[in-house]
Amino acid sequence: MFCLEMTLRRLSALSMALVWGYVVSSSPYYTTVAPPQDLHITDPGLLGSLDIEWKPPPNVQTFNECTVKYKFEYRNTGDREWMVPLQGDLESEVQNFHCIYHDWEYLKCTWQPGLLAPRVVYYGLYYWYEGLDRAMQCDNYIQDHGINIGCTLQNVSQAEYKDLSVCVNGSAATTLLRPLYVTLRLHNLAKPLPPKQLVVSMSASEELHVNWSPPGGKTPPQCLEYEVQLAEDQGQAKAAWASVSTQMETALTISRANQSHISCVRVRGRTNILCADQGFWSEWTQECFSVFRNEDKQLFILIPVILSLSSSLIIFMLIGQCKKR
Repeated sequence: MFCLEMTLRRLSALSMALVWGYVVSSSPYYTTVAPPQDLHITDPGLLGSLDIEWKPPPNVQTFNECTVKYKFEYRNTGDREWMVPLQGDLESEVQNFHCIYHDWEYLKCTWQPGLLAPRVVYYGLYYWYEGLDRAMQCDNYIQDHGINIGCTLQNVSQAEYKDLSVCVNGSAATTLLRPLYVTLRLHNLAKPLPPKQLVVSMSASEELHVNWSPPGGKTPPQCLEYEVQLAEDQGQAKAAWASVSTQMETALTISRANQSHISCVRVRGRTNILCADQGFWSEWTQECFSVFRNEDKQLFILIPVILSLSSSLIIFMLIGQCKKR
Protein backbone atom coordinates (compact mmCIF):
# COMPACT_ATOMS: atom_id res chain seq x y z
CA MET A 1 0.00 0.00 0.00
CA PHE A 2 1.53 3.27 -1.14
CA CYS A 3 0.44 5.37 1.85
CA LEU A 4 1.80 2.79 4.28
CA GLU A 5 5.10 2.61 2.44
CA MET A 6 5.35 6.39 2.50
CA THR A 7 4.57 6.41 6.20
CA LEU A 8 7.35 3.99 7.01
CA ARG A 9 9.74 5.92 4.83
CA ARG A 10 9.08 9.09 6.81
CA LEU A 11 11.35 7.62 9.47
CA SER A 12 14.30 8.23 7.14
CA ALA A 13 15.20 11.57 5.61
CA LEU A 14 14.24 12.41 2.06
CA SER A 15 17.64 12.63 0.45
CA MET A 16 16.74 14.27 -2.85
CA ALA A 17 13.83 15.23 -5.05
CA LEU A 18 14.28 15.78 -8.79
CA VAL A 19 11.94 17.87 -10.89
CA TRP A 20 12.69 18.68 -14.47
CA GLY A 21 10.71 20.04 -17.35
CA TYR A 22 10.50 19.76 -21.10
CA VAL A 23 8.55 21.59 -23.76
CA VAL A 24 6.03 19.77 -25.92
CA SER A 25 5.42 21.49 -29.26
CA SER A 26 3.47 20.61 -32.36
CA SER A 27 6.58 18.99 -33.83
CA PRO A 28 7.55 15.44 -32.87
CA TYR A 29 10.69 16.70 -31.11
CA TYR A 30 11.17 17.82 -27.51
CA THR A 31 13.03 20.98 -26.58
CA THR A 32 15.00 20.90 -23.35
CA VAL A 33 14.57 23.85 -21.03
CA ALA A 34 16.29 24.99 -17.86
CA PRO A 35 15.40 23.22 -14.57
CA PRO A 36 12.52 24.51 -12.45
CA GLN A 37 13.36 27.08 -9.79
CA ASP A 38 12.93 27.32 -6.01
CA LEU A 39 12.20 23.70 -5.22
CA HIS A 40 10.60 23.70 -1.74
CA ILE A 41 9.64 20.64 0.37
CA THR A 42 7.50 20.85 3.52
CA ASP A 43 5.99 18.21 5.80
CA PRO A 44 2.43 19.27 6.80
CA GLY A 45 2.31 16.55 9.44
CA LEU A 46 0.02 14.20 7.53
CA LEU A 47 0.52 10.48 7.31
CA GLY A 48 3.23 10.07 4.67
CA SER A 49 2.27 13.18 2.70
CA LEU A 50 4.82 15.84 1.67
CA ASP A 51 4.06 19.18 -0.02
CA ILE A 52 6.50 19.87 -2.86
CA GLU A 53 6.38 23.14 -4.80
CA TRP A 54 8.50 24.73 -7.51
CA LYS A 55 8.45 27.59 -9.97
CA PRO A 56 8.64 27.35 -13.78
CA PRO A 57 12.03 27.68 -15.52
CA PRO A 58 13.08 31.31 -16.16
CA ASN A 59 12.88 31.03 -19.97
CA VAL A 60 9.54 29.22 -20.21
CA GLN A 61 7.74 32.41 -21.30
CA THR A 62 9.61 32.34 -24.59
CA PHE A 63 7.63 29.29 -25.68
CA ASN A 64 4.26 30.96 -26.21
CA GLU A 65 2.59 28.16 -28.17
CA CYS A 66 4.03 25.23 -26.26
CA THR A 67 3.07 23.25 -23.18
CA VAL A 68 5.58 22.66 -20.41
CA LYS A 69 5.33 19.30 -18.65
CA TYR A 70 7.09 18.25 -15.46
CA LYS A 71 8.28 14.88 -14.23
CA PHE A 72 8.83 14.26 -10.53
CA GLU A 73 10.97 11.54 -8.97
CA TYR A 74 12.00 10.95 -5.36
CA ARG A 75 14.46 8.81 -3.44
CA ASN A 76 14.86 8.16 0.28
CA THR A 77 18.02 7.58 2.25
CA GLY A 78 19.29 4.09 1.56
CA ASP A 79 17.42 3.73 -1.76
CA ARG A 80 19.34 3.20 -4.96
CA GLU A 81 16.52 3.68 -7.42
CA TRP A 82 14.43 6.77 -8.12
CA MET A 83 10.68 6.32 -7.73
CA VAL A 84 7.66 8.07 -9.22
CA PRO A 85 4.69 8.79 -6.91
CA LEU A 86 1.55 6.83 -7.77
CA GLN A 87 -0.85 9.76 -7.74
CA GLY A 88 -3.88 8.44 -9.53
CA ASP A 89 -6.72 10.60 -10.84
CA LEU A 90 -8.23 13.08 -8.38
CA GLU A 91 -11.71 11.60 -8.85
CA SER A 92 -10.41 8.14 -7.92
CA GLU A 93 -9.95 9.30 -4.30
CA VAL A 94 -12.58 8.11 -1.81
CA GLN A 95 -15.39 10.61 -1.27
CA ASN A 96 -17.65 11.68 1.62
CA PHE A 97 -15.08 10.74 4.25
CA HIS A 98 -16.70 11.29 7.67
CA CYS A 99 -15.66 10.41 11.23
CA ILE A 100 -17.42 10.54 14.63
CA TYR A 101 -15.82 9.89 18.02
CA HIS A 102 -18.71 8.12 19.78
CA ASP A 103 -19.00 8.71 23.54
CA TRP A 104 -15.24 9.45 23.73
CA GLU A 105 -14.81 5.70 23.35
CA TYR A 106 -14.42 4.63 19.72
CA LEU A 107 -13.86 6.34 16.36
CA LYS A 108 -16.07 5.40 13.43
CA CYS A 109 -15.05 6.60 9.95
CA THR A 110 -16.99 5.98 6.75
CA TRP A 111 -16.43 6.78 3.10
CA GLN A 112 -17.70 6.00 -0.39
CA PRO A 113 -15.70 4.73 -3.36
CA GLY A 114 -14.24 7.35 -5.68
CA LEU A 115 -16.14 8.27 -8.81
CA LEU A 116 -13.52 6.63 -11.03
CA ALA A 117 -12.96 3.61 -8.81
CA PRO A 118 -13.65 0.22 -10.46
CA ARG A 119 -16.31 -2.13 -9.16
CA VAL A 120 -13.70 -4.44 -7.65
CA VAL A 121 -11.52 -2.41 -5.28
CA TYR A 122 -9.85 -2.81 -1.91
CA TYR A 123 -9.64 0.07 0.57
CA GLY A 124 -7.37 0.08 3.58
CA LEU A 125 -7.29 2.62 6.41
CA TYR A 126 -3.98 3.38 8.14
CA TYR A 127 -3.47 5.70 11.09
CA TRP A 128 -0.68 7.12 13.23
CA TYR A 129 -0.36 9.50 16.17
CA GLU A 130 2.48 10.55 18.42
CA GLY A 131 3.31 7.65 20.70
CA LEU A 132 2.92 4.87 18.13
CA ASP A 133 6.11 3.23 16.86
CA ARG A 134 4.65 2.70 13.41
CA ALA A 135 1.54 3.24 11.36
CA MET A 136 -1.30 0.86 12.19
CA GLN A 137 -3.96 -0.62 9.93
CA CYS A 138 -7.64 -0.86 10.82
CA ASP A 139 -8.63 -4.31 12.08
CA ASN A 140 -12.41 -3.77 12.11
CA TYR A 141 -13.70 -2.72 8.68
CA ILE A 142 -17.30 -1.89 7.74
CA GLN A 143 -18.25 -3.51 4.45
CA ASP A 144 -20.91 -3.09 1.78
CA HIS A 145 -21.15 -5.91 -0.77
CA GLY A 146 -17.64 -7.02 0.11
CA ILE A 147 -16.03 -3.56 -0.22
CA ASN A 148 -14.54 -1.74 2.77
CA ILE A 149 -16.49 1.51 3.24
CA GLY A 150 -15.62 2.28 6.84
CA CYS A 151 -13.59 1.44 9.90
CA THR A 152 -14.15 1.35 13.67
CA LEU A 153 -11.10 2.12 15.81
CA GLN A 154 -11.14 1.12 19.46
CA ASN A 155 -8.67 2.16 22.16
CA VAL A 156 -7.61 5.46 20.60
CA SER A 157 -8.03 7.57 23.74
CA GLN A 158 -4.27 8.20 23.78
CA ALA A 159 -4.75 10.19 20.58
CA GLU A 160 -7.09 12.70 22.27
CA TYR A 161 -5.80 16.27 21.92
CA LYS A 162 -3.20 15.07 19.43
CA ASP A 163 -3.05 15.03 15.63
CA LEU A 164 -4.41 11.71 14.39
CA SER A 165 -3.09 11.15 10.85
CA VAL A 166 -5.24 8.93 8.65
CA CYS A 167 -4.70 7.54 5.18
CA VAL A 168 -7.37 5.71 3.17
CA ASN A 169 -5.64 3.93 0.32
CA GLY A 170 -7.33 2.09 -2.52
CA SER A 171 -5.92 -0.57 -4.80
CA ALA A 172 -7.33 -2.14 -7.94
CA ALA A 173 -6.01 -4.42 -10.61
CA THR A 174 -6.07 -2.00 -13.54
CA THR A 175 -6.44 1.52 -12.08
CA LEU A 176 -4.23 3.74 -9.92
CA LEU A 177 -6.28 5.18 -7.05
CA ARG A 178 -5.29 8.37 -5.23
CA PRO A 179 -4.87 7.98 -1.46
CA LEU A 180 -6.75 10.27 0.92
CA TYR A 181 -4.74 11.96 3.70
CA VAL A 182 -6.48 13.73 6.58
CA THR A 183 -5.55 14.92 10.06
CA LEU A 184 -8.21 14.47 12.74
CA ARG A 185 -8.66 15.86 16.25
CA LEU A 186 -10.78 13.41 18.23
CA HIS A 187 -12.18 15.91 20.76
CA ASN A 188 -13.64 17.95 17.87
CA LEU A 189 -15.42 14.85 16.53
CA ALA A 190 -16.99 13.72 19.82
CA LYS A 191 -20.67 12.74 19.97
CA PRO A 192 -21.95 11.87 23.48
CA LEU A 193 -24.79 9.56 24.37
CA PRO A 194 -28.17 11.23 25.10
CA PRO A 195 -28.73 12.63 28.59
CA LYS A 196 -30.52 10.21 30.90
CA GLN A 197 -33.11 10.30 33.69
CA LEU A 198 -35.07 13.22 32.24
CA VAL A 199 -37.73 14.28 34.77
CA VAL A 200 -40.33 17.02 34.21
CA SER A 201 -42.59 18.38 36.95
CA MET A 202 -44.92 21.38 37.24
CA SER A 203 -45.25 23.85 40.09
CA ALA A 204 -48.47 25.44 41.38
CA SER A 205 -47.74 28.47 39.20
CA GLU A 206 -47.56 26.10 36.20
CA GLU A 207 -43.82 26.48 35.68
CA LEU A 208 -42.04 23.43 34.29
CA HIS A 209 -39.08 22.12 36.26
CA VAL A 210 -36.79 20.03 34.02
CA ASN A 211 -33.99 17.88 35.46
CA TRP A 212 -31.68 15.35 33.83
CA SER A 213 -28.39 13.54 34.40
CA PRO A 214 -25.20 13.43 32.26
CA PRO A 215 -25.15 10.52 29.82
CA GLY A 216 -22.44 8.63 31.68
CA GLY A 217 -20.05 6.42 29.76
CA LYS A 218 -16.60 7.83 28.99
CA THR A 219 -17.75 11.35 28.14
CA PRO A 220 -16.31 13.73 30.79
CA PRO A 221 -19.33 15.39 32.52
CA GLN A 222 -17.48 18.71 32.78
CA CYS A 223 -17.10 18.74 28.98
CA LEU A 224 -20.84 18.82 28.23
CA GLU A 225 -23.35 21.52 27.43
CA TYR A 226 -27.07 20.96 26.82
CA GLU A 227 -29.85 22.30 24.64
CA VAL A 228 -33.43 22.24 25.93
CA GLN A 229 -36.48 22.57 23.67
CA LEU A 230 -40.20 22.84 24.41
CA ALA A 231 -43.21 22.10 22.20
CA GLU A 232 -46.79 22.84 23.23
CA ASP A 233 -49.76 21.35 21.42
CA GLN A 234 -52.32 23.98 20.43
CA GLY A 235 -55.02 21.63 19.25
CA GLN A 236 -55.46 22.15 15.50
CA ALA A 237 -52.04 23.78 15.06
CA LYS A 238 -49.04 21.47 14.78
CA ALA A 239 -46.66 21.76 17.71
CA ALA A 240 -43.32 23.37 16.85
CA TRP A 241 -40.16 22.92 18.86
CA ALA A 242 -38.69 26.11 20.32
CA SER A 243 -35.23 26.31 21.88
CA VAL A 244 -35.48 27.40 25.49
CA SER A 245 -31.87 27.24 26.68
CA THR A 246 -28.35 26.03 26.00
CA GLN A 247 -26.42 25.63 29.23
CA MET A 248 -23.92 23.53 31.15
CA GLU A 249 -26.22 22.88 34.13
CA THR A 250 -28.54 19.86 34.33
CA ALA A 251 -31.70 21.67 35.52
CA LEU A 252 -33.96 24.35 34.08
CA THR A 253 -37.23 26.12 34.91
CA ILE A 254 -39.51 27.00 31.99
CA SER A 255 -42.53 29.32 32.04
CA ARG A 256 -45.46 27.93 30.04
CA ALA A 257 -46.92 30.82 28.06
CA ASN A 258 -49.57 29.01 26.03
CA GLN A 259 -51.18 26.93 28.82
CA SER A 260 -51.68 24.08 26.37
CA HIS A 261 -53.14 20.63 26.97
CA ILE A 262 -49.96 18.71 26.08
CA SER A 263 -46.34 19.75 26.41
CA CYS A 264 -43.15 17.98 25.36
CA VAL A 265 -39.63 18.69 26.56
CA ARG A 266 -36.48 17.28 24.99
CA VAL A 267 -32.79 17.62 25.87
CA ARG A 268 -29.56 16.82 24.03
CA GLY A 269 -25.86 17.38 24.74
CA ARG A 270 -22.54 18.02 23.04
CA THR A 271 -18.93 18.85 23.96
CA ASN A 272 -18.63 22.40 25.29
CA ILE A 273 -16.05 25.09 24.47
CA LEU A 274 -13.97 24.17 27.52
CA CYS A 275 -12.99 20.85 25.94
CA ALA A 276 -13.32 21.30 22.16
CA ASP A 277 -13.74 23.80 19.36
CA GLN A 278 -16.72 21.92 18.00
CA GLY A 279 -18.57 18.64 18.29
CA PHE A 280 -21.68 16.67 17.35
CA TRP A 281 -25.00 16.88 19.21
CA SER A 282 -26.25 13.70 20.83
CA GLU A 283 -29.66 12.22 20.09
CA TRP A 284 -32.65 13.78 21.89
CA THR A 285 -34.07 12.60 25.20
CA GLN A 286 -37.81 13.38 25.11
CA GLU A 287 -40.60 13.51 27.69
CA CYS A 288 -44.24 14.39 26.91
CA PHE A 289 -47.03 14.92 29.42
CA SER A 290 -50.61 16.19 29.68
CA VAL A 291 -51.57 19.33 31.59
CA PHE A 292 -55.14 20.44 32.34
CA ARG A 293 -56.11 24.05 31.75
CA ASN A 294 -57.90 25.94 34.52
CA GLU A 295 -61.22 25.60 32.76
CA ASP A 296 -60.53 21.93 32.23
CA LYS A 297 -59.87 21.56 35.95
CA GLN A 298 -63.19 23.26 36.76
CA LEU A 299 -64.99 21.04 34.33
CA PHE A 300 -63.24 18.02 35.80
CA ILE A 301 -64.63 19.00 39.24
CA LEU A 302 -68.15 19.75 37.95
CA ILE A 303 -68.60 16.44 36.15
CA PRO A 304 -68.76 14.31 39.35
CA VAL A 305 -71.11 16.84 40.97
CA ILE A 306 -73.46 16.77 37.98
CA LEU A 307 -73.39 12.98 37.89
CA SER A 308 -74.15 12.81 41.64
CA LEU A 309 -77.12 15.20 41.35
CA SER A 310 -78.47 13.32 38.36
CA SER A 311 -78.26 10.02 40.22
CA SER A 312 -80.06 11.50 43.26
CA LEU A 313 -82.83 12.93 41.06
CA ILE A 314 -83.38 9.57 39.40
CA ILE A 315 -83.60 7.85 42.78
CA PHE A 316 -86.17 10.34 44.08
CA MET A 317 -88.25 9.88 40.94
CA LEU A 318 -88.20 6.08 41.36
CA ILE A 319 -89.23 6.39 45.03
CA GLY A 320 -92.11 8.71 44.06
CA GLN A 321 -93.31 6.20 41.45
CA CYS A 322 -93.24 3.42 44.02
CA LYS A 323 -95.35 5.39 46.57
CA LYS A 324 -98.00 6.12 43.94
CA ARG A 325 -98.34 2.40 43.30
